[in-house]
Amino acid sequence: VTHHDKSKLINGGIAGMVGVTCVFPIDLAKTRLQNQRSGQQLYKNMMDCLIKTVKSEGYFGMYRGAAVNLTLVTPEKAIKLAANDFFRHQLSKDGLTVLKEMLAGCCAGMCQVTITTPMEMLKIQLQDAGRLGTSAVLSRSYNVSPQVMRVSAIQITKELLSTKGVTGLYRGLGATLMRDIPFSVVYFPLFAHLHQLGQHSSEDPSVPFYWSFMSGCLAGSIAAVTVSPCDVVKTRLQSLKKGANEETYNGVVDCVRKILKKEGPGAFLKGASCRALVIAPLFGIAQVVYFVGVGEFLLGYTPYNIYSA
Repeated sequence: VTHHDKSKLINGGIAGMVGVTCVFPIDLAKTRLQNQRSGQQLYKNMMDCLIKTVKSEGYFGMYRGAAVNLTLVTPEKAIKLAANDFFRHQLSKDGLTVLKEMLAGCCAGMCQVTITTPMEMLKIQLQDAGRLGTSAVLSRSYNVSPQVMRVSAIQITKELLSTKGVTGLYRGLGATLMRDIPFSVVYFPLFAHLHQLGQHSSEDPSVPFYWSFMSGCLAGSIAAVTVSPCDVVKTRLQSLKKGANEETYNGVVDCVRKILKKEGPGAFLKGASCRALVIAPLFGIAQVVYFVGVGEFLLGYTPYNIYSA
């Protein structure tokens, strides 16, 4: 690992942490909106969901499961950005075509899934615990006192490992791949091209940092909405606890079939606007940190070759 790669990983990490802190509440809303079935609408929309969460679980209720994310988002983002760079570099030996850019994105997506799947699995359990708790309080369908609902990531991990083994943590892996690979395939080439448009001139390849941010946001939103249906499927597959009359799914195809039958195609865009709102700043921030070169600064050397990648 060269000095340059180290700073890349640091950049990816910092970007991830800043990003998660900013958008985590929106992500919580997304999980809960995607998980509620059409019959019992607990939350009308994103704001409604956040207000109710704060009311019933306090301000930090919005950050339920954020610890898991903060711990794991650093390696995850770092892997994604570094892998994309690495593959682009390998593939650019005889010219980089859009197809090759997509291939690089695809490989990056595959690398990243190894961390994302268990991370999101835990995150979804923690985020959704409150939704089921709240509906139980409203409908009294469970005789569980609200205290029981407070679960920790470590508890869930232990439970999953003891009952289902390591595969338990990787539940929804197929759905995660279905979501993350197309996402990377759309995002990275799109970002690279948008980013290029912002260059001052062909002699001076530097790009103003607000342009990095904007490109990251735009590419992120477009990619996010594109793969939104896969995200709904993934959230449903990865939720273990079900409400009283919520059906279980036996895999991706089964899940898609049941959602179509019961809730219609509209259900696949549940939480899509939330997701665009989550992803846009997340990637915008990541790209800025990456291009400004915070890691280089921390490691104490000049970002002379940031652009060489």
